[in-house]
Amino acid sequence: MIDKIVDKIRYNSRTRKLNQLLTVLDPRPSESILEVGVANREYSSLDNFVIKHYYRERPLTALGIGDLSEFKKHYPDVRAISYDGAAFPFQDKSFDVAHANAVIEHVGPIDAQRRFLKEMVRVSRRGMLTTPNRRFPVETHTRILFLHWMKKEWFDRCLRSAGKGWAAGDYMHLLGKKELDDLARESGATSYRIIPNRFMGCAMTFSLVWFEK
Repeated sequence: MIDKIVDKIRYNSRTRKLNQLLTVLDPRPSESILEVGVANREYSSLDNFVIKHYYRERPLTALGIGDLSEFKKHYPDVRAISYDGAAFPFQDKSFDVAHANAVIEHVGPIDAQRRFLKEMVRVSRRGMLTTPNRRFPVETHTRILFLHWMKKEWFDRCLRSAGKGWAAGDYMHLLGKKELDDLARESGATSYRIIPNRFMGCAMTFSLVWFEK
């Protein structure tokens, strides 16, 4: 029952963020779009959410790590490119819009997150990424309450003790608003803002949006 409720909340959250992308960035049909962090195999209806619900007939490039053969079978009209998780294989400002949903918390610790955001800003004229708020009471990947407020090493110990060791280590490094703001200031974005996406009054996720001046 709890899992169904959480899944419904997450689905509604993704839908709301998709609408936010369309409203705030307003991509035109002719504009090039980079979707960062696509999944090769889809384990839930939330995987590759934006591609499934919006981008199928647009000039879209999908960027992911490792094998993307299954993704290419499902989305043959999407240009799919694999990379090693470091520098994006594109020239500066190659895309009008770059987008990543719930990816930056999975790329590694703060230095990897800094590099990831810098690459997103470098290759785009404007863009948006979203990430869970570390201060939200529920950690949505594991459905655990409050423990993610602890230091990372203690949180990881608790995860392993609870049989959720898959979520420990570099699987996720959650960000609060201050950490996200610090990354944005270091990213090279000339203009940006952070939008809190609230659930029951609390910021469940943040959307970082940047533009060229």
